[in-house]
Amino acid sequence: MADTPILDVDDITLRFGGVTAIDSVSFHVNEGELFSIIGPNGAGKTSIFNTISQVYRPQEGDIRFRGRSIMGLRPDKVAELGIARTFQNIELFPQMTVLDNLLTGRHIRMKESFLAGMVWVGRAKREEIEHRRRVEDIIDFLEIEQWRKYPVALLPYGIQKRVELGRALAMDPQLLLLDEPVAGMNLEETEDMARFILDIRRELGIAMILVEHDMGLVMDIADRIMVLDFGKKIAEGEPAEIQTNPDVIAAYLGSTELHVADDGGSGADADVAAAG
Repeated sequence: MADTPILDVDDITLRFGGVTAIDSVSFHVNEGELFSIIGPNGAGKTSIFNTISQVYRPQEGDIRFRGRSIMGLRPDKVAELGIARTFQNIELFPQMTVLDNLLTGRHIRMKESFLAGMVWVGRAKREEIEHRRRVEDIIDFLEIEQWRKYPVALLPYGIQKRVELGRALAMDPQLLLLDEPVAGMNLEETEDMARFILDIRRELGIAMILVEHDMGLVMDIADRIMVLDFGKKIAEGEPAEIQTNPDVIAAYLGSTELHVADDGGSGADADVAAAG
């Protein structure tokens, strides 16, 4: 992992009327890094994602991707630059197959016209074959081969979350925004998702920002963590630093100690708990 920022968020502030959702927050994400954002409900975590993808436009500050400001770009143009995301609530096409859902992620990489695709000869045919090959690689990577021709609506919840991750990967991102990827999952599904996230970093080298309430998962896999509370950054550092930071403990628990509960397993689904 190179200490070269792929993303720089510089002193951004986002307001909705008289409510300040993000208050002068700055951070950076390095190439190949797994950076996590945590905080209580309403802390501004998803608002950070929406500003990076330019669904929301901050009133102050700047966001730079590979040194270029992305402020004011349309969300589809941000995606074309190489920033993809998943969503807390599954946003798939339920009646379409796994394969077709993943192919929708290739849309921004398609160069041939709609009419050329209708005829399906020459370059248009070669392009579609290449896109399908790329999608099949992702299906293999995420181990969802047996469901590739199933409508998404028929799949278990954990597999649907995996398909949504696959659609984001189909966009060929350089930065992946993961919004609560294990929300609602059981222990086995959570451990599977954690493994795939680590494989994305290790094998694909994609930088990621992870927003997640599962503190066991975050502490196990994140390189660095930023903590938000009421839209303000209250801490940033490696997991060991964050676990003992008194401001973080107060924001979460109003207690004096923070630790990751030991459930006898991998710790991937452990909760933050108060000691004593």
